[in-house]
Amino acid sequence: MAEPIRRLPDPIVNADGKLEGKSILTPQSVKTRGAIAIPSNKVIPVILVPGIMGSNLRATTNKKQAQNTELSVGNPAWRPPNGVREGLREAKMWDGRGPAVRQQILDGDTLEVDNTGLIEPSGEMEGMTVEQLRNRWWGEVHWSSYGPLLCELQSKLNSTFEASLILRNRQPNSHWESIMEYDHEKWNAADMSKLTVGNLEKFAQYQYPVYACGYNWTQSNELSGIRLKTRVLEIIDLWIKRKFDCKQVILVTHSMGGLVARACAKQIPDRIVGISHGVMPALGAPLAYRRMACGTEKSSPSATIKGNFEMEKFSQIAGDTTEKTTPTMAMACGALELLPNHLYPQPWLMASVRKRDGSIEDVCPLFYQNVYDLYREFSTWYRVIDLDLVDPARKYDPKTGEAKRAVIRAVGQAEKFHTQVLDSYYHPNSYAYYGADPEQLSFGVFRWITDDQGALNQQVRSLLIVGQGRGTNFNGGKTMIMPENFVGAGSSYFFMPGAQDAPGDGTVSHQSGDGPRGRVKRVFRTTGFSHQGSYKDEHMISLTFNLIARIVQEAK
Repeated sequence: MAEPIRRLPDPIVNADGKLEGKSILTPQSVKTRGAIAIPSNKVIPVILVPGIMGSNLRATTNKKQAQNTELSVGNPAWRPPNGVREGLREAKMWDGRGPAVRQQILDGDTLEVDNTGLIEPSGEMEGMTVEQLRNRWWGEVHWSSYGPLLCELQSKLNSTFEASLILRNRQPNSHWESIMEYDHEKWNAADMSKLTVGNLEKFAQYQYPVYACGYNWTQSNELSGIRLKTRVLEIIDLWIKRKFDCKQVILVTHSMGGLVARACAKQIPDRIVGISHGVMPALGAPLAYRRMACGTEKSSPSATIKGNFEMEKFSQIAGDTTEKTTPTMAMACGALELLPNHLYPQPWLMASVRKRDGSIEDVCPLFYQNVYDLYREFSTWYRVIDLDLVDPARKYDPKTGEAKRAVIRAVGQAEKFHTQVLDSYYHPNSYAYYGADPEQLSFGVFRWITDDQGALNQQVRSLLIVGQGRGTNFNGGKTMIMPENFVGAGSSYFFMPGAQDAPGDGTVSHQSGDGPRGRVKRVFRTTGFSHQGSYKDEHMISLTFNLIARIVQEAK
């Protein structure tokens, strides 16, 4: 009778390319033999690219770089909390930080990506140490958001068929069998063909070491795309030096990481097998306008009591007033590149009136033919950037106007990124999913709403787009002042920010999520998850595995 066999943890590849497996000694009376699965010599690394604020940042350790004036060398600048207790502590700490301190801490030129973040491998990761995972840069990304996904990818991409001595009769293991038979209705893709055993036979020809690539999200995604390109080439070269066959990688992205991945792929398309995009703000998001012009939203009409509490705490971290968000976002190209771009459906910015019956009437689209001219407009009442708020730390001499020029340069870089660096480029072997959930409302259109019925007057309507204004500290509201040389000059109307209005994922609207349609292999319009929780949703995780297997079919 054959002796029983126990599968041991997968071996680790040493720096010299040799395999190292681990087992434990047992008494001779124990007849169970340990079996190690030898990985394929053909390698396709999988690299996770997180969303904005999903990368850990610290004060630079490079003495040749400008130094942070608030933090000591190497101290964390941005490390999203893991768990409720950390979240409450971070909310309290950031809520106590004023605009000037926030500006100094999140001064992008003084920051670098921090690989010392939390790593807590799951039981499925038996055999891999924290040190080994840190060498794959897992510490660069927010663990609560991405750690479970990284662990699942590492453990399940590298085990496709049931171990058997009779290889001709091998069958997909339970995980991959479930992916093959998954209900495509959960992805709103009933017409999509199912994966076949033949697809998995090709998939199983490779091993898939899983990496992460954080980036300095205060800087332009153009620079982050270059960083990712360098990481891709470094990883490929590492495996070649270990004498493995490695030509290409797969990118798995979340949110703004999709923009970074596209910028990278445009430079080295042949080095990338394909990309799986999750909840990418392909066309930008009116939410970014809201956060800059009014402060971070604290509630949503579609959120639960718990959800609104979490939103309020996050707003304390990100900044719940425009006085707190403007200094950190107005010159941060990464943040500006999340504003609605030239491809976002117009009009997305409206002046509206709440009528006496409670209904909302849109009275004037606040429209600019070139949306970036809107972002460079600093005097209208609905401006996104208030120059009086951009430099509370006095980084720039107020007499020189350099702060204004810095903002204009940053907006210009955002315009360049979307119109020249990216435009409508997608890697040809790409897929994308997004949320279009009426229970996860997002800003499809941002509305400034007044209760003043006088704004319904036709003459007032025509002047709203040119009206000057001043900000207030009352829940992000704005006062519009009628321009001089017009009837009613000097009179004013008070506008408050409207609520989320469109199906989405709570952050990105369906309009932006659907942006890749017609430019990628398939777009999945889905429901049932929040933006930050999309990779915690079992349906989206299963979809991601399915898409990776499909992407591999075109590997060289």
